[in-house]
Amino acid sequence: MPKGTLALDPAGMSVDRGQPLVPQLHAQLKARILSGQLAAGARLPTTRALAGALGLSRNTVVRVYEQLLDEGYIKGRTGDGSYVSELHGASAHAPKAAEPLRMPDGPLWQRLQAYQPARMPEGPARAFRYGMPALDLFPAEVWSRLHARFWRHPASRALGYSDPAGLPRLRRQVADYLSHARGLNCEPEQVIITTGSQQAISLAALALLRAGDRVATESPGYRAAAAALGLLGNQVLRVPLDEQGLRVGALEALGPCRLVYVTPSHQFPSGVTMTPARRLELLDWARRHDAFVIEDDYDGEYRYTGVPLAPLAALDASGRTLYVGTFSKLLFPGLRLGYLLAPPGWAETLARLRAVLDRHSGIADQHVLADFIEQGHFLRHVRRVRRAALTRRDALLESWQRAFGQALPLRPVAAGLHALLPLESPAQEALYLRLAEQQGIELGALRQIGAVPAASQLAGLVLGFAPVPEAQIQSAVQTLARAWRKA
Repeated sequence: MPKGTLALDPAGMSVDRGQPLVPQLHAQLKARILSGQLAAGARLPTTRALAGALGLSRNTVVRVYEQLLDEGYIKGRTGDGSYVSELHGASAHAPKAAEPLRMPDGPLWQRLQAYQPARMPEGPARAFRYGMPALDLFPAEVWSRLHARFWRHPASRALGYSDPAGLPRLRRQVADYLSHARGLNCEPEQVIITTGSQQAISLAALALLRAGDRVATESPGYRAAAAALGLLGNQVLRVPLDEQGLRVGALEALGPCRLVYVTPSHQFPSGVTMTPARRLELLDWARRHDAFVIEDDYDGEYRYTGVPLAPLAALDASGRTLYVGTFSKLLFPGLRLGYLLAPPGWAETLARLRAVLDRHSGIADQHVLADFIEQGHFLRHVRRVRRAALTRRDALLESWQRAFGQALPLRPVAAGLHALLPLESPAQEALYLRLAEQQGIELGALRQIGAVPAASQLAGLVLGFAPVPEAQIQSAVQTLARAWRKA
């Protein structure tokens, strides 16, 4: 086409007047340029002419031309109009009919195909949503007031980038809390504030594991932790449990392992508490094999019988335990704040890793949480939700015993925010889950959340009792009893 020829036929263009006009017209002109319908050097109609042909205001077309000019798709010649720019390789980027896109085929991409994140229920918490604290008791007015105070007079340094290890004031408060409440002798310099416990687990795995290392997790166990440990392609081995927790003898029989992930205070999802003797045995295994332990104390504050057991990290004299905690089970999961307690001298390097991944957690929430702790609201709330969880646990156990007796017994619940109903087979698990969902009751299927090997016959349902009041728990149990008896 000779340069300077007017090549745009407005007859083939149309716009939906119920939608923003500028993006529509811009997209159509850009597509024609990229596809070669408007060749390099082709002269575009004047803004007045195109506006008249399409029945648009001239200002709309002017804005479209200005955007195309800024992006380099057209160029203007003073007193001579607008022309399509010379774009090398434009046809390769032209919109085409839908074609199958070649997916990435790297090892990490392939591993991610096998991992399906847990489905996140929408709406208010219902019985028996697991992994949730008593959200109805959260002091939203206090939290809102502290947020408002922060934003009324935010310090300039609070609005910029921050320490990847976390707000120093919050790190001090976490260290103090762990010292007094969990018996951990630690310093603020060992604490890294993370985006929840999941990031803390991932940070530890990335920092500790080498290519080809073998790692171990509890079975059944926390599926998301197993996925994080296997991201680098490491072989993830399953270690069975008994009534004392992870079987260290079975771990020993697996051969060399670089790292083991455990939930000793309240094993997820079985609810077993690791005994003191088993804890010492596991620490001895780590020392003898030059291995490390990730201890996830996700709901260790909730213990209903006896005194809270000291975390593994408090017993570890060799510094091989990385302790993970979260505020999700005490405040609310959407806060996305947790922490990693690293051995002395490690935090600086781990903070560099954190800086590479996502720099740091949200500063405003860190400041508000620090104020929440400093003013005493946090400890009062912990006492309140712990009492509520105990009351709601009792309501579940009592109503369950009345409804089912010994026909479907729940495992004992000495700690935590959920109970486990062991079942005979995966088929029974699927049937009971489907019948519960039909009644609007939320349950966690062990085979979906517990990293259970496909060939295993292990089955069960997880019932969270903390998010809803006692009356709702009792009503839900009665509903389940009616639905399941029909089966």
